[in-house]
Amino acid sequence: MTIKGKAYVMGAYEHPTRDAPDRTTAQLHAESAKGALEDAGLSFDDVDAYFCAGDAPGFGAMSMIDYMGLRNVRHMDTTETGGSSYLVHVNHAAQAIAAGKCSVALVTLAGRPRNGGNRPGAAGGGRPPQGLSDGAPEAGFESIYGGSTHNTYGMCAMRHMYEYGTTSEQLAWIKVAASHHAQWNEHAFLKNVVTVEEVVNSRMIADPLHLLDCCVVTDGGGAVIVTSPEVARSLKRPKVKLLGAAEAPKVQLGGKLDLTHSGAVWSGPKAFEEAGVTPADIKYASIYDSFTITVLMQLEDLGFCAKGEGGKFVADGNLISGVGRLPFNTDGGGLCNNHPTNRGGITKIIEAVRQLRGEAHPKVQVANCDLALAHGTGGSLGVRHGAATLILEREG
Repeated sequence: MTIKGKAYVMGAYEHPTRDAPDRTTAQLHAESAKGALEDAGLSFDDVDAYFCAGDAPGFGAMSMIDYMGLRNVRHMDTTETGGSSYLVHVNHAAQAIAAGKCSVALVTLAGRPRNGGNRPGAAGGGRPPQGLSDGAPEAGFESIYGGSTHNTYGMCAMRHMYEYGTTSEQLAWIKVAASHHAQWNEHAFLKNVVTVEEVVNSRMIADPLHLLDCCVVTDGGGAVIVTSPEVARSLKRPKVKLLGAAEAPKVQLGGKLDLTHSGAVWSGPKAFEEAGVTPADIKYASIYDSFTITVLMQLEDLGFCAKGEGGKFVADGNLISGVGRLPFNTDGGGLCNNHPTNRGGITKIIEAVRQLRGEAHPKVQVANCDLALAHGTGGSLGVRHGAATLILEREG
């Protein structure tokens, strides 16, 4: 069964806060849900399916369904793939809608890492075990060496440089593009435009990644509403249709790991196949940007350029809206705008929806944007992660 044309993203909301000392994580989830429902023209009583991941507090879906007073839920999903979870949720919501299990699905994300709240997916992956442990099965083999998010991505960047001659200056162009977009976003955590020189001269975090190669860490959240075609037709909002979706894990398999590619090599082609389009057809791309190397590898793996040519592809402003041929992350992305609770997947969907509706900031709005891609990564490129790809189309 295909999900092509079987579901629509009809509501999207990004919580404006980046620092939330006065709210709980549950509040951020609920406020994001309220914003997305109002955006769609729906209410909490219309929701009959709820999707959340490991950032949801308490007993996950059951706690949040109770907290938000959702009375009519008949389908729920708590699939956990880190920052890619929310793109997976949109795919699963579309599948459930196509199967007749629900008609209005709510997907939420929220967290408060800046204020001591939950920080899922943070560095480490588990402490070294003391005797028998029910923790992550890989922890006893990896955590003892002090692996962190930063240095595992640094390994990917170093290997890509070794294999293909990629340079720090080329990676820096990704941050530069994000900053050019973030300057127009009133809610962006970092609004200042930066240069290639400023990126490569910022302090080293995990060789070869500098401080400005890394994403921000913010409080906040977001939500999206996925509906059936029948519900979508009843709403007075621009319709964003789901054309294709796919997901894939990439794991170590006992050390058989190529650090230069991501799970997008599997999820991307499947999503494009289902959608019946190619990378050349995409007008705008939301690409997960936990680090600059994350973007470069995913652009290659999704087919926007050949493997090893990502450095040349991103250079000289090719990702800047109005300048380059593939505008990306026009809200500033995780590198500059928002990376709530270290999970930026839902913001990728939200900005893609804005672009397709023509509701992005006028300075970054892509002309005639009728086809967009959103792609997420959850976990770490250097060890194991989930990848999820969505192809979205403006209808009408």
